[in-house]
Amino acid sequence: MKTMKKGFTLIELMIVVAIIGILAAIAIPKFADLIKKSKEGATKGSLGALRSALTIYYGEQEGLYPVAAPVADPTSSAQVGEGTATGVFSNPTGPFLTKYLDKMPTVKLGITGVTDSNACVFISTYNPTLMSAHNGEWWYRGNAIGEIHVSATVVDTKGASITSW
Repeated sequence: MKTMKKGFTLIELMIVVAIIGILAAIAIPKFADLIKKSKEGATKGSLGALRSALTIYYGEQEGLYPVAAPVADPTSSAQVGEGTATGVFSNPTGPFLTKYLDKMPTVKLGITGVTDSNACVFISTYNPTLMSAHNGEWWYRGNAIGEIHVSATVVDTKGASITSW
């Protein structure tokens, strides 16, 4: 009498491989979307930290937001550095970053064509051309307004403009 060898047949193995392939085809796109959502969440958290730091600064400076670039008179409303990535937020040893933040957080969007950056561009008024030139960076609107946003010409995973966060 012949004894049967234990093991799987080729058909059984092919069925298992096909099932694994189907599950992978369903799961991988879901995981890719979760990575993008987690990067968006990290950026929103960083944006909240920046806004909190600006609010604390505003309170301590008795109603003044930081100017875009260091000036001789911090109470002046002069706006220096229009459209540049220099100034109060890019100076790692300046008073804003050392007192209110450890370092400038990085914008992480996980979007093709948008590089992660921690640069902050100063603008005094909304400028779409300037925003598109600095896609994926922070932008700060002057010491009179004190707004900070993410400069991005794309939408998030919910279809909302990233700049509207």
